[in-house]
Amino acid sequence: MTTAELVQTVLAFALGAPFIVMGVTHFVPGSARTMAAMIPPALRRSGIPNPQILVAFTGICEIAGGLGLLLPPFRVAAVIALVLFLIAVFPANVHAAAHPDRFGRLAIPFWPRFVGQLVLIALLLALLL
Repeated sequence: MTTAELVQTVLAFALGAPFIVMGVTHFVPGSARTMAAMIPPALRRSGIPNPQILVAFTGICEIAGGLGLLLPPFRVAAVIALVLFLIAVFPANVHAAAHPDRFGRLAIPFWPRFVGQLVLIALLLALLL
């Protein structure tokens, strides 16, 4: 294994494991309720998709994406899917940031969250090099 391959493998595990863990938290009742509340009012619907279904769906996306990062044949698809995922869930993070009284420590202020998302996207894209 070359140094570059070793770095990619370590980075894939360093990114994949947290995505899997965070995805699992989407199915923990207390966390799932909080995440459902983070969905901006403009995206709330009754029926399908409702906030609870969106939380479960995003949890599945995170778990599948994290697992995909760990399996080299699926890594490219996982990177693309996770980049799109991070963009898709950003409005919920912005909504939480606007309501720190309601979401506490999950309400990371906009600019640090934005920069963090960009860094995470850059690290994911680095796996494609």
